[in-house]
Amino acid sequence: MSEIKPPRPERPRRQSKYDDAFKAHAVALVVDQGRKVKDVARDLGISEFLLYEWRRLLRPGNPPAANPGAGPIKLRSREDLEAENLGLRRELEYVRQQRDILKKPSSAE
Repeated sequence: MSEIKPPRPERPRRQSKYDDAFKAHAVALVVDQGRKVKDVARDLGISEFLLYEWRRLLRPGNPPAANPGAGPIKLRSREDLEAENLGLRRELEYVRQQRDILKKPSSAE
């Protein structure tokens, strides 16, 4: 008699553990410095196929539809980031003030 095996549970799909900056750096080593994909992949401890895929996705002129969510990587200056942070802190303070006003019990009862 054949033994009935329970269905194998589906494995959750692995999520990317590499951020966009790492991917861009790895691709730059190949594209800008002319190093071999095999060597860069070995040095970084990643698959050659993964590096080829990143290179394909980060290629200039790659249509955004073929590259969902990973448009061109734009590095921003420290000053720009600090200015944005300051603006966000001001906005957060304003929103907190508005929230506190709404939390106060109304005296017109």
